[in-house]
Amino acid sequence: MESVPLDEDGTTPEAQDIQTTVALDGDGTDIAQARHLAAGFLTRVQAEHGLPVSQRAMDLTQLVVSELVTNARKYAPGPVLLDLRITGAGGLVEVVVWDSDPVLPVARAADAGRVGQHGLEIVMAVAQGFEAQREPVGKRITARIALLDGPDGDITGQIPL
Repeated sequence: MESVPLDEDGTTPEAQDIQTTVALDGDGTDIAQARHLAAGFLTRVQAEHGLPVSQRAMDLTQLVVSELVTNARKYAPGPVLLDLRITGAGGLVEVVVWDSDPVLPVARAADAGRVGQHGLEIVMAVAQGFEAQREPVGKRITARIALLDGPDGDITGQIPL
């Protein structure tokens, strides 16, 4: 068995190179376009790089992309950037959404009577890692999702960002 050298961040050089980025322009098809991009990206990860991706990871990644792009479109004027990349030595898909609004999102307190505005709560519940960070212009939201299920079919544990 040959060892694979890891970079400083603990990933293989190949895993760092698996990435796609798209600018969404707000023409009304952004959410569907972003979900389609996420599904295509993970399909390519499987086919071209041989990394396993569970159906759960495929579904959750599309859900997270949908929620984050929806929030960016709803609350921030201007363009939205979506970045998808494989990290953690190929064990995670990282979903990064940048928008122009510097206000960081805050999950609201649970309220069974509230209709809507649960997107951030959903993302935080299904992601292994979540981070909201101000940028020189706007903000960047990052969520990480495990590509594989655990042996019992559950997601693998929380992984810090």
